[in-house]
Amino acid sequence: MTSLVREVPAAPSAIALMHFSNRLTFETDCSDVFSSQEAGEVDFVLVDVRGPLAFERGHVPGAINIPTRLLKAERLVDYPQNTLFVVYCAGPHCNGANKAAVKLAALGYPVKEMIGGVTGWLDEGFELSVASVDNAAISCAC
Repeated sequence: MTSLVREVPAAPSAIALMHFSNRLTFETDCSDVFSSQEAGEVDFVLVDVRGPLAFERGHVPGAINIPTRLLKAERLVDYPQNTLFVVYCAGPHCNGANKAAVKLAALGYPVKEMIGGVTGWLDEGFELSVASVDNAAISCAC
């Protein structure tokens, strides 16, 4: 008897290595962002792509706010082309970070998504920059 897990065979190790290694070129997680901040090794720009109201109510410390719809070349003129942007949104239920990553990549910038977004940050037990967080703060107006 075969489990549902094994119903579709796992990829060969070499293919799995390539797949998971490639994913890491597109993603980082909340813990890596937090640890980098704690170590003072912030060599990226952390961008909250939600709307200004959500950002004001609570955001990841150190993040700047550029809503997805405002990510345009003229807004980024002060950032060298080799600036690594790390984008996040409300959480796994929101695709604002993906849309932002597409825009940044199209403009020629390296970009990674902080998977989990605000929801993931809170799930890890990390604090937002303000004490009060409600559902409106987590929502996306990207």
